Amino acid sequence: MALISTSVLHRTGLRAGIAATAAAGLVLTGCGGVQNSTGGSSDGGEYPSGTVEMYVGASAGGSSDLISRAVSKGLSDSLGASFPVINREGANGALAAAEVAGAEPDGSTIAIQNASLFTITPMAVAPDEVTTIDDFEVVKGVSRDDYVLVTNPASGYRTLDDIKNATQVVRYGTTGVGTGAQLSAALLFKTSNVNAQDVPFDGGAPALAAVLGNQVDVASIQVGEAIENIQSGKLTPLAVFGPDRIEYLPDVPTAKEQGLDVEVTQYRFMTVPKGTPQEVKDRLIEGMETTFATDGYKEFNKQNSLTPMELSGDEVVAQLQEDQQRYADLVEQYGINLRNEA
Repeated sequence: MALISTSVLHRTGLRAGIAATAAAGLVLTGCGGVQNSTGGSSDGGEYPSGTVEMYVGASAGGSSDLISRAVSKGLSDSLGASFPVINREGANGALAAAEVAGAEPDGSTIAIQNASLFTITPMAVAPDEVTTIDDFEVVKGVSRDDYVLVTNPASGYRTLDDIKNATQVVRYGTTGVGTGAQLSAALLFKTSNVNAQDVPFDGGAPALAAVLGNQVDVASIQVGEAIENIQSGKLTPLAVFGPDRIEYLPDVPTAKEQGLDVEVTQYRFMTVPKGTPQEVKDRLIEGMETTFATDGYKEFNKQNSLTPMELSGDEVVAQLQEDQQRYADLVEQYGINLRNEA
């Protein structure tokens, strides 16, 4: 029987922390220190007529941040307003989500959000800490960022079969508790009956550093964060966790191709507070579609190993609901515990 050991992430007092932050006032980082937004027009003019704050639940430099900045630039160019990116990292995006959910539904506050916050994190936190998609209006899908299992060539592992046949505990790094990286790796080791220990890090950069330093045996990381080291030979890819092989790593088989029932993806989409007027959402959709059609944005996707997932808001919600149920069923089937018990 496989043994999956999941390390603990302390999350006590999350909601109290959010309330305290709001009471103390916002310290904003990103493209400018914006303190007041007027995305809507006070005189009934066309949206947007002022600054629109775009929240992202990650620190600067990671995939979520880079995607948000690319979309921000496109919206600024196409809609003629300022869309500064506000980094509010923490709790796999829950802190940023709380800011947006509590904002005025006038188009002055928007966010690029991660699917894992709604499909996986609920299985790893207490019920009163769960963020639900019902708190938002989903405007449009953006892109998919697949996970890849990588190892250091010095580890001795060359293929996924080597991992399956491991005789010692395999230490695997992930990008945090309640993330797709954690779930994909946990499912892989459970379904392959391998003794393994979860070593969660706070994001992709430290997880990448750990596997490069041979401090963990393998790591589940988003392709865009690992591909440079894969191409240079510093990392060996063992499997991708998407439904199909991806164009950026065409020779790397999926976990399913290798006989394991593991399919976990990360994708991102634009959201606004519940109750935001349709005309605001329509303008954002217009700006996003214009952005997605530009050569510059298409090149950005290629440079960052992103697969376009430019679905309608309703299609995104349907995909979230499908993934949430599928992941919950797999976690129950294989007896995986992602929840923080502290």
